[in-house]
Amino acid sequence: MTLPKPCDVCLAAVLASASILSGCQTAVQLADQTAAAVSPYVTPLVTPYKIDVVQGNVVTREQLAALKIGMPRAQIPSVVGTSLLVSVFHANRWDYVFSFKRKGGPLESRRVTLWFEADKLARIEADELPSEAEFVAGLRGLREPGPLPVLEATAEQLGRFPAPAPSAATTAPDASQFVPSSYPPLEPPTN
Repeated sequence: MTLPKPCDVCLAAVLASASILSGCQTAVQLADQTAAAVSPYVTPLVTPYKIDVVQGNVVTREQLAALKIGMPRAQIPSVVGTSLLVSVFHANRWDYVFSFKRKGGPLESRRVTLWFEADKLARIEADELPSEAEFVAGLRGLREPGPLPVLEATAEQLGRFPAPAPSAATTAPDASQFVPSSYPPLEPPTN
């Protein structure tokens, strides 16, 4: 019995993989043709879910108002957070940048730049910033909130429920029953 040559085995493997891949190419072409035929009817009905995306350090009008010229550099992060952009080449400049992309809306971008001299705040440059209330309202999306539910029960509604019977579980247990009378040794006995 003679064994096949290694090049014959390689040739057979190449031919087998080529035929399998050509079948895949035909399947992909058929799927593309089917998707193109169905697309005009399905695309308006099916849309991907898009989320609101906030990136960067959000700085509000209230935070900007809390900054005062002459504040030490060390106090600034406690008011507006840590700067995202601190340049090695511009050590006296901190940039706070944030963007907000709502579903179906344009990208909104805001920038605040703080300038320092002798480790004290010297100048502030800022875009028009939202207030905290405006920013939070923007996070909720463009939908209108519905009426709030009533969270108080009337006396009549409370009367429908039976009063709870006092039980032994409501009284505090005696702590002395949980204290052990003897303790195990901390170290094993030596012989």
